[in-house]
Amino acid sequence: MLVVEGLTCRFGTKAAVDNASFSIAPGSFVGVIGRSGAGKSTLLRMINRLAEPSEGRILFEGVDVTSLRGKNLRRWRARSAMIFQQFNLVGRLDVLTNVLMGRLAEIPSWRSLTQSWPEQDKALAMSALEQFDMASLAAQRADQLSGGQQQRVAIARALVQEPDIILADEPIASLDPRNTRIVMDALLRINKHFGITVICNLHSLDLARNYCDRLIGMSAGRVVFDGAPAVLTDLIARELYDLEANDVMGGASAHVPDDASIPELGTAAAA
Repeated sequence: MLVVEGLTCRFGTKAAVDNASFSIAPGSFVGVIGRSGAGKSTLLRMINRLAEPSEGRILFEGVDVTSLRGKNLRRWRARSAMIFQQFNLVGRLDVLTNVLMGRLAEIPSWRSLTQSWPEQDKALAMSALEQFDMASLAAQRADQLSGGQQQRVAIARALVQEPDIILADEPIASLDPRNTRIVMDALLRINKHFGITVICNLHSLDLARNYCDRLIGMSAGRVVFDGAPAVLTDLIARELYDLEANDVMGGASAHVPDDASIPELGTAAAA
């Protein structure tokens, strides 16, 4: 169980995340939604400890993640694997080596520096690439791949960390519709096949509703919605996204009458 208690991150006087609290059961697929600047990325980076909380705690299986240092912190970052919007691959290195980077927490530094990867780690990396139909490109430079292929390599790298949680920060933001579907299907497969918890920041509400079994909505750094996708009505979504609503909802939602009553955010989960 991942438990977030009163998590806050301030940059100067501005709170990027403000008193966020929730718990996530193992094996969940959770979408974190909200407009640009709502605090979604900072929240995931704090869970992974790439960003330091100003206040609050993160607990995982009873361990206080916010107090971890040194080797224990490196192990936590391996157990909570990050997938980034811009892939974060080393372009000059081949695909297989990029995936093997996910094993850095488990091997001595001299092995990575000399490219002396254990055979069992190579086998694990190839198996991960096969999961996403990328094994045939193992020897190719990462910077020669398409965006969708690079993101699948990044997902394979996360998988070989053998994580308990995958934190995906806008993983499809720079992809076309076809590759968006391929990447989201890959994350869903990891979640359902391996039972790995996935927490995924998504700007598209349609994708969040289709892939996630729970949505956490953020606005101005605060958690203002927490519930099943079916509970998030178009009226609530329009208030959550404000001026971005037409973009994230594809303009397909029904027109909201001028005299419509908009439910107060944060109360939907109790409805």
